[in-house]
Amino acid sequence: MSYHNSKIVAYSFDKAVTKVTDELKKEGFGILTEIDVKETLKKKLDVDFRKYKILGACNPSFAYKALQAEETLGVLLPCNVVVQEKENGKVQVSFVNPMESMQAVKNPALEEIAAEVSSKLQKVLESL
Repeated sequence: MSYHNSKIVAYSFDKAVTKVTDELKKEGFGILTEIDVKETLKKKLDVDFRKYKILGACNPSFAYKALQAEETLGVLLPCNVVVQEKENGKVQVSFVNPMESMQAVKNPALEEIAAEVSSKLQKVLESL
C-alpha cells in the first residue's frame, strides 16, 4: 500500500480545489487549514514553485472516535489533501491513506475507523 492515493483530474487548479472541498463536504469533512505552498515558499525563501495547496480535511465524528481510542492521535490529524499543478499543466489531487498512517500507531481500535475514513476519501477521489 502507498501512503497516498492520487488522481489526475480534468479541472483547472482553482476548480480542483473547489471541487475537492465540495466533494469532501458531501462525505462529512470540512477544511480546517489551507496552506498555499507556492505563496509560502515565495514569501519565506523567495523561490518560485508550482501551484501546490495542502488542505487539512477533518470529519469531526471520526476525529472524535479516533481521539477516544488514541489520545495523542492528533499528531496525525487532520487528513491532508494535496492539490498540485504538475509540470505538464495537469492537476493532481492526492489524499493521505489513513490505513497506512494508522498502522504506525499499532492500535487495533483504530483499524475500523481508518477503514471508514479511507472509504470516504476514496469515494471523494473517485467523484473527481
